Amino acid sequence: MKNPLLKRLPRELKSEFSKYLVIFIFMISVIGFVSGFMVASGSMIKANEESFDKYNIEDGNFELYTKCSDELENELDDNLVELYENFYVEKETGNVDSTLRIFKNRKDVNKICVMDGELPDENGEIAIDRMYADNNDIGVGDTLVIESKGYTVSGLVSFSDYTALYSSPSDMMFDSVKFGVATVTDDDFDKLSSDKMHYCYSFTFDDEPEDETQAKEMCDDVLGIIAEHTIPVSFIPQYSNMAITMVGSDLGNDKSIITMFLYVVVLIIAFIFAITTSNTITKEAAVIGTLRASGYKKREIIVHYLTMPMIVILVSAIVGNVLGYTVFKNVAASMYYSSFSLPTYETVWNVEAFLMTTVIPVIIMFLINFVILCTKLKLSVLKFLRRDLSKSKNKKAVGLSHKLPIMHRFRLRVIMQNMPNYITIVFGVLLANVILLFGIALPEVIDNYQNEIVSNMLCEYQYVLKAPVETETESAEKFSITSLETIEGELKSESVSVYGINEDNQYVDIDFETDGVYISNALAEKFHVNEGDTLTLKESYGTKEYDFKVSGVYYYPSSIAVFMDDVVFCDTFELESGYYNGYMCDKEIFDIDEQYVATKITEDDLTKTSRQMQTSMGSLMGLLSAFGVIMFMLIIYLLSKIIIEKNAQSISMTKVLGYSNGEMSSLYILSTTLVVVLSIVLTIPLVNSIMEYLCVTMLSQYPGYLPYYVPFSVFVKMALCGIVSYGVIAFFEYRKVKKIKLDIALKNRE
Repeated sequence: MKNPLLKRLPRELKSEFSKYLVIFIFMISVIGFVSGFMVASGSMIKANEESFDKYNIEDGNFELYTKCSDELENELDDNLVELYENFYVEKETGNVDSTLRIFKNRKDVNKICVMDGELPDENGEIAIDRMYADNNDIGVGDTLVIESKGYTVSGLVSFSDYTALYSSPSDMMFDSVKFGVATVTDDDFDKLSSDKMHYCYSFTFDDEPEDETQAKEMCDDVLGIIAEHTIPVSFIPQYSNMAITMVGSDLGNDKSIITMFLYVVVLIIAFIFAITTSNTITKEAAVIGTLRASGYKKREIIVHYLTMPMIVILVSAIVGNVLGYTVFKNVAASMYYSSFSLPTYETVWNVEAFLMTTVIPVIIMFLINFVILCTKLKLSVLKFLRRDLSKSKNKKAVGLSHKLPIMHRFRLRVIMQNMPNYITIVFGVLLANVILLFGIALPEVIDNYQNEIVSNMLCEYQYVLKAPVETETESAEKFSITSLETIEGELKSESVSVYGINEDNQYVDIDFETDGVYISNALAEKFHVNEGDTLTLKESYGTKEYDFKVSGVYYYPSSIAVFMDDVVFCDTFELESGYYNGYMCDKEIFDIDEQYVATKITEDDLTKTSRQMQTSMGSLMGLLSAFGVIMFMLIIYLLSKIIIEKNAQSISMTKVLGYSNGEMSSLYILSTTLVVVLSIVLTIPLVNSIMEYLCVTMLSQYPGYLPYYVPFSVFVKMALCGIVSYGVIAFFEYRKVKKIKLDIALKNRE
């Protein structure tokens, strides 16, 4: 015979339509969003992994001051290393404020994926990186001016060795706004490379390394061979080349973070369903008792109350996955494409995404509601018939002081009677505030970082030279600079700029001690190094280590840096007295030939991190802020609705006694208001600590240091946002109170 209880489900859906609709839409959005991200990231991870063979991506590269000798090339070949010329020049663009790294077209290594248009086939044509083009509003057919000559953009492409546009491996963040890569015909390249050629060589191993450990050993062997013949300008193994490896690591990190977010949301929704069901059982206790007395088994009652939550989560998961593979996948892909110079990808079926966004949420929903129902239905049939669902025989109300006004005591009773609901509200507010703060605070963190860098620059221009060259520029100050690396431990090994400064330097005001160095605050804070500690650094392209006693911390947030007296610098690195290889200056130097300049560091170079983060994460910040508000409103709406429905009989009885709707609202809605406002305000310190931990952890794996700083105004803005959002919910709560009729109290007399 058909189960009569099934007839109640449509009526229950109709009576609670608004609740189920809100949860349904919310869960579809969350599951669809997460599914779309996992499908997009999974497809891109696969495309990225396949690209190493498809585009023959290098196992490493190095740059020399001159062309590689035949002896070095032959020795590398004897050691099963294939060498490829990958020379490039860097040029300023005339009609766009940027620098282009220009290559010949690659045919054998680091091949190029054409996204739109085609590779340059005739002189005067140029193909540029797709993301650089998007960020500078450049399209196929537009013109780029280089050295006063116009080049027609023939195509938008993705360089397989520049999926993240790092101009240097020591950069904290890539820069796809003011730095790009491009390719031209061989004839045009020869014309552009008349000066300042970068003799860069890519290499691949004949036998592919089994893992990163073997890759390190093989790269060390290559570096050793190079060091026997010449001193390299740079040596970058594939495993430490952020321009190649960042995409893979970032896509993997996103998956774990977004999955954890989904499960937390499902847990909250499951608890809301559980609380709703628990209240329904309390309200329908007599009916349940009658059904049990009539022969219905406890299992049948549990199945009945589990049906609606499971239908909602199951349908939400199915619809969400469909949207994930269609709509949200494109949203996620566009966000990845706005951050990285990814090649084209094909959508692949993701079994893991299906399990994580459908199977696991359904299991979580089932287990939580099943446990709550089993616990609630343990009581005897007689207790249900008597509507006595208390587990303690002598349960007493908590005593409240009679000195408190009656209305205050009433509100406290409401809060204590609905404690599970309010605990869920506190937890939900905490989670929503973390999401909201991430969206609101991150722009402030980035802006503060940029302002700190601009305000605390050593000088307007730093010139690093290939060889000492004199200048007549009055404000130019000589200095020495080299690069060392931190010892790999809890954090990855990172490049450190070591400055040799004379005692009268007008740009760096430090009184050096003879046996000590000063470190930048960025180095001190990131690596937890304090005054008096010993800092150990190692050669970038060797095994020698240096120990430095830290005499103090110099406020320089732009760089992981060490400052020492120039005499000590020369002694430490065994250089002749008076050596220098750079100038600090407050204005541009024009009397040094470009061929002697290795690097020019300006404000644009120092602020590339903040600029790129604003470009890549701008849309995500707004999305997170909106989602935090929506989640906050959803949780408060559902739980406050439950509280009012649970107390419907008490509200009705109080109305019978002559209390107005406004007075009822001051008792029930104000109780919820107090909990919500206190939750918003009191969770802010914890939310701030969580946010600081997340930011520090998330950014610690990247080169450089971005300090966590959130002004007080952000917390005020966050609190106001929550309170205003609750104001909207309170309006609907008031309407709910008004709709409660007086006859409810009379119909449910005991």
